[in-house]
Amino acid sequence: MVDLISQYQKIKPEVDKAISDTVTSSAYINGPEVKAFQAELEKYLNVGHVINCANGTDALQIAMMALNLQPGDEVITASFTYVATAEVIALLKLKPVLVEVIPGTFSIDPVAIEKAITPKTKAIVPVHLFGQCADMEPIMQIAAKHKLYVIEDVAQAIGADYTFSDGRKQKAGTIGTIGCTSFFPSKNLGCMGDGGALFTNDDTLAKKIRMIANHGQSVQYVHDEIGVNSRLDSIQAAILRVKLKHLDSYAAARQKAAAYYDKAFSGNAKIKTPERSKNSTHVFHQYTLVVNGVNRDELRQYLAEKEIPAMIYYPIPLHMQKAYKDDRYKEGNFPVTEKLCANVLSLPMHTELDEEQLEYITRAVLEFCK
Repeated sequence: MVDLISQYQKIKPEVDKAISDTVTSSAYINGPEVKAFQAELEKYLNVGHVINCANGTDALQIAMMALNLQPGDEVITASFTYVATAEVIALLKLKPVLVEVIPGTFSIDPVAIEKAITPKTKAIVPVHLFGQCADMEPIMQIAAKHKLYVIEDVAQAIGADYTFSDGRKQKAGTIGTIGCTSFFPSKNLGCMGDGGALFTNDDTLAKKIRMIANHGQSVQYVHDEIGVNSRLDSIQAAILRVKLKHLDSYAAARQKAAAYYDKAFSGNAKIKTPERSKNSTHVFHQYTLVVNGVNRDELRQYLAEKEIPAMIYYPIPLHMQKAYKDDRYKEGNFPVTEKLCANVLSLPMHTELDEEQLEYITRAVLEFCK
């Protein structure tokens, strides 16, 4: 699904030097590489503050802690997403409120968001799924109308651009109150271990986020907040500094592969290719098909027999997961999400896909979907 070895080989001298220099300095925690990476990512995103942390799940947790959300407060997110989004809400004893997504883009439905708002609602967590932005303009309008926070989960769409109706552009993760991302190795901007970050333009909020991520302290041994220990180590920051320089070219390579897939599958009634949002660029963290009239699991097995990996993101919606069972939700309540979970299939998508590989993959899919 992701060829990290080939990606590394292309930038090996840069990465090896970055690691070696960090080891030589022995500044492993919050060293110069961390500070430099934060500054460079702030410039790339055109955002006031980047605060690094240990992983994307921590980023979501720290964001909710920084906004002072309290047990029982309701937080709206999509049922069609990775579990971490809802997991953090539940861990903090907040109440996850799950809503439907838009069939074509797989993004959280703004209409469903507004219908789910109650006096207990405090925040919305739109997930920029598979590489393009949720429709942030109406989401921000809803948030302003109801005085809600917006926490963007941008783990799959870092580098994507959202265009507002007035022509203004902003990077994914810089539009809401706080943006949260992961630097898991398979992400579009991934390190060689674990890592994450939060983004905000609010100076006061940024200060609080930094404190929470560092045991609640702004001065050593002086603790003004209940905090956690969540940080990006210097070696990972050094690797990310190298990869950040290549992020736009990585997106272009993914977009080229997606265009090949699109062309190959066009006209096949059994295959629906990913719909592009009119407001967002797509950086293709995943290339996800929706199949119709064929057995998705049999297709996946057929591809596996030809040594073609394919993944199902996600096979079970959150509202049907045992851990998130809630009397408000029953099978059939989220028809779009449930249909997607039964019919989506993600094909290999990474920066190193070549035409020979793409031809082999598409030919196999088309052979099955005759």
